Amino acid sequence: MIIKPRTRGFICTTAHPEGCASQVQQQIQAITNRPKILGPRNVLVIGASTGYGLASRITSAFGAGASTVGVYRQSSPNGKRTASAGWYNSAAFERLAEEAGLQSYSVAGDAFSQETKERTIELIRQKLGQVDLVVYSVSTGRRSDPQTGEVYQSALKPIGRTYTNKTVDFHTGEVSTVSIEPATEEEIRGTVKVMGGEDWLLWINALREAGVLADDATTIAYSYIGPELTDAVYRSGTIGRAKDHLEATARELNAQMKVHGGRAFVVVSKGLVTQSSSALPVVPLYISVLYKVMKELELHEGCIEQTYRLFADRLYTGGEVPLDEEGRIRIDDWEMSPAVQAEVTRIWNLLSTEHMNELTDLQGYRREFFQLFGFENAEINYDADTNPEVAIPNLYQ
Repeated sequence: MIIKPRTRGFICTTAHPEGCASQVQQQIQAITNRPKILGPRNVLVIGASTGYGLASRITSAFGAGASTVGVYRQSSPNGKRTASAGWYNSAAFERLAEEAGLQSYSVAGDAFSQETKERTIELIRQKLGQVDLVVYSVSTGRRSDPQTGEVYQSALKPIGRTYTNKTVDFHTGEVSTVSIEPATEEEIRGTVKVMGGEDWLLWINALREAGVLADDATTIAYSYIGPELTDAVYRSGTIGRAKDHLEATARELNAQMKVHGGRAFVVVSKGLVTQSSSALPVVPLYISVLYKVMKELELHEGCIEQTYRLFADRLYTGGEVPLDEEGRIRIDDWEMSPAVQAEVTRIWNLLSTEHMNELTDLQGYRREFFQLFGFENAEINYDADTNPEVAIPNLYQ
């Protein structure tokens, strides 16, 4: 079939297997071009198919030579429907890891479910024995509690009062004003249940109780803080409450794990183009400005560059891990520098539809959005017939 992008708002409903494979290859090349990392040996990545999860798996495998297990949601091709980008990314990773002589396995399933946890533990027991790094990078809008069966839905809203600011339709470049009503208590609770640290804690406890977590293991979960511009809808909003819970979970896990030489951290990353960030009003416009500023200052990083810096300059230096006053690892330091934020604020106050192209990197934002799904890649002929049926090697059933 000839596969073209089909969009519905901030969602792309198709993905291109060859484009996704090319993107994965480019990330691997970015890592292999850098010095090797004396890092983890056996790595479990929960939420491994896109974004920071995928970048963490690539960095562990191709940067440190680690064996990896990736857990991600099943979304294989079905008839005339393509698979998800995450499925194609994972298939490419598995193939390229195998070609490089690296041990890697995949578990497709709902990361929140007990059944997926049990299958993953059995795989680790059979193939690796134990893992010494666990990366938690699950991003989704709903979660079913494995004990009660209750389904929780997240809501990306401010708390306490209506939030009004500029936003952009990144497909058309039209700037407008958006107002978001405050969340209800139920929406706040649901967001914390879905995006907080509860499932991360369940995973670590299950791995430890099964004996497949090394005593000196490290575990990390990714977070974001962002600037004052987005604070009301992000860090001070419902998702911020979830991130507060995530950070509290990190402190709880760290206290438990350090008894045996282990450690747990929340990693605060920079603002990037992701499907999740595209769903938040205001954020795509902020990132479009941020990209322009950071590229002009030669400070721009994508997921793979951020993750390499995390591993090489923070987690695996052989010394103390630098932390902020809240005990978090900060790789958003370049984004949040006073010079960058001052320039972003200056531009923000000038924004209008007429001046989007000169004041922002909206074209770069739009291109990266479609690249998440394997499109907008100069190496790929998108008019050619493509087979959407792609199998994943080493898929653990």
